[in-house]
Amino acid sequence: MTEARKVGGTAKRAGNRGMGRKKGVPNKATAALKEMILTALDEAHPEGGIGYLRSQASENPVAFMALVGKVLPMTVTGEGGGPLQVVINKPGA
Repeated sequence: MTEARKVGGTAKRAGNRGMGRKKGVPNKATAALKEMILTALDEAHPEGGIGYLRSQASENPVAFMALVGKVLPMTVTGEGGGPLQVVINKPGA
């Protein structure tokens, strides 16, 4: 059994530190599951995945918008990564 040592008031195990996957390398099971989901998505509709998602946007707009919220970037920036510029055009001005 690995010997525990006290560090900063908590017991930590020495030995296997840093032995995990490198950052950014996907888990093989996760990658396989993602591939199965994408294949099922393409086969779920005669027009493929895009057609299925288009039909879900009409039939289940709340769920579809939740999905859209998951895939949109969390930070919105302007051109070249700069600040976002808002231009308001008033009709008749």
